[in-house]
Amino acid sequence: MTSKLIKLFFSFLFISLVSFSVIRLIPGDPVMNMIGERSASPERISEIRKNLGLDQSIVIQYITFLKNAVSGNFGESISSKQSVMQEFKILWPATVELSVAALLWSSVLGLILGILAAIKRNSFFDYSAVSLSTVGFAMPLFWWGLIIIFFFAVRLGWFPISGRIDVVYDVPYATGFYFIDTLLVKNFDAFFSAIKFIILPAFVLGTIPLALIVRVARSAVIDIAKEDFIRTAKAKGLSPAKIILKHILKNAWPQILTAIGLAFGHLLTGAIMTETLFSWPGMGRWIVHGIMARDYPVVQAGLFYSMTMIILINFLTDEAIKLLNPKLKDESR
Repeated sequence: MTSKLIKLFFSFLFISLVSFSVIRLIPGDPVMNMIGERSASPERISEIRKNLGLDQSIVIQYITFLKNAVSGNFGESISSKQSVMQEFKILWPATVELSVAALLWSSVLGLILGILAAIKRNSFFDYSAVSLSTVGFAMPLFWWGLIIIFFFAVRLGWFPISGRIDVVYDVPYATGFYFIDTLLVKNFDAFFSAIKFIILPAFVLGTIPLALIVRVARSAVIDIAKEDFIRTAKAKGLSPAKIILKHILKNAWPQILTAIGLAFGHLLTGAIMTETLFSWPGMGRWIVHGIMARDYPVVQAGLFYSMTMIILINFLTDEAIKLLNPKLKDESR
């Protein structure tokens, strides 16, 4: 357990360094972005830099950032003048809701396709399932999103192009998750509106992990199907369905769960492009706007908490895998 805590500590230290450095490596001055085309005296520019803490050495700025990260206080946004943490608390549920929706459909479909592809190995279905999922993964997310918007939103008009819910609905903020908040107030029309708005971005975003889950599920099922205990189960006359559900999937879950955990990290990264494309009010779009405005507090907080979520998810995934496979828990001691 001590080694895990040490690894987590250095992981958080690393992501803090990345979060702090990325925005500073991009050309541009946040002070000049604030001033814009207006002329300002050198004294005024110096005063603004001092208020933002940009007059300090880079080491002092990094130490201040670490303190803010630990305390959860990133100050105010340079562009909006609002509390960064208040903006984050409002926006992060939208990204999580979108990522979970994308992960759900891609995991279910990926498992079904992967298992069937393994059962029908080297068949037309096998090649088709793997090829289809790979094409969806290989296609640039921005281009794929535009195609989906053009056909299903513009041409057919089945789904809205942007936003998170219809503007006619005013959902009281309780958790920030619209699927939960709409049900808490029993506003079912708003609930179904939220579903309608999330379908296209979740579908586009879900194509990222689909190929990974299909391939891992297929490979895991094929490998375990070769084991001696599966041959024994077949010799006992167990039905194919029982062999798959009780024996193969039970032993394949650690590999599949690892793929799903990794996929969630990819979703949080891919959400930046998807949220920008669909004007989804989440962390990804918030970070993009922060980068364009050279808004140091916003970008630092957004990247730090995004990477922190990925690390925690991977940690929880590892622990869940060890619960499913006690042998791994014994080996790690």
